[in-house]
Amino acid sequence: MERDEVLVQRVAAARGDLQREIGKVVIGQERIVDLLLTGLLAKGHCLFIGVPGLAKTTLISTLAGVLDLGFNRVQFTPDLMPADILGSEILDEDRLTRERSFRFIRGPVFTNLLLADEINRTSPKTQSALLQAMQERQVTVAGTTYPLEPPFMVYATQNPIEQEGTYPLPEAQLDRFMLQVDVGYPDEEQELRIAAATTVERGDTPAVVLGRTEILDLQRLTLAVPISEYVLKYAVRLVRATRPGQGGGLALVDEHVAYGAGPRAVQHLVLAAKAYCLLDGRYCVTCEDLRILAEPVLKHRLLINFHGQSSGIGAGAILAAVLEHHQDDFG
Repeated sequence: MERDEVLVQRVAAARGDLQREIGKVVIGQERIVDLLLTGLLAKGHCLFIGVPGLAKTTLISTLAGVLDLGFNRVQFTPDLMPADILGSEILDEDRLTRERSFRFIRGPVFTNLLLADEINRTSPKTQSALLQAMQERQVTVAGTTYPLEPPFMVYATQNPIEQEGTYPLPEAQLDRFMLQVDVGYPDEEQELRIAAATTVERGDTPAVVLGRTEILDLQRLTLAVPISEYVLKYAVRLVRATRPGQGGGLALVDEHVAYGAGPRAVQHLVLAAKAYCLLDGRYCVTCEDLRILAEPVLKHRLLINFHGQSSGIGAGAILAAVLEHHQDDFG
């Protein structure tokens, strides 16, 4: 227990250190960094959505540097093939014996933090190549299964679907992302600072804050964070309220949602809340933690029907109504 208390204090201190070091490269976006760290502690993959030029790629690559983790970046393009991500077998010949055998050449997925840059620029076939890696932390090539070294996370960036040359992610893959992080434009003051800082010679290089062993310890601590039964029930109730016809009591959901969030959403919401409370220096999950994380955990899991789309009702509006409806469930 004493060791756990030390680790909790370490998480809270690391949060400030990481914000400061990442801030040397990326100005603003503190909320985005918090969500990114939440995904890290909860072993969750994150999908970052925003128009080009908002430092999504820079943010993720900077995080890899301050965490001293293995890092690979894959630029997703229309001609990218699954083997370009997972790796492939080649026919190798021994120079002395002339014997031939197949040798597996590992792809960029064999790392700790994989940046899938502009993941919606490639075909669904290639997008789906990441499914096993994201769910099972292993990949199978030519009948042989290869484990991925922990920690392993996929942080993907995506341009908005309405832009030309993009492919919507399959629903099965979307569900495996713990968090959808919407990256918006900076405010005027932040944009002024960005212009001033990025048009001169770079200053200090970000320093390493956490190492691989310490990250694994903090991920185990996240799993051990206690959660009371009433908070757990609140998480279940929030997720079930996004499903039409399941007793949520919201006409907006019944009329405009084709499919709501599934059981994996409850798991991700609870895990994310555990990580988030640690970042705040606490060792217990509250209903407020769940409410703060409801949108990034649930937004990408809602499928709006034709009526909702034609009415201009988005997942954000649905979740806002769900949260308001369940504001006073547990006080």
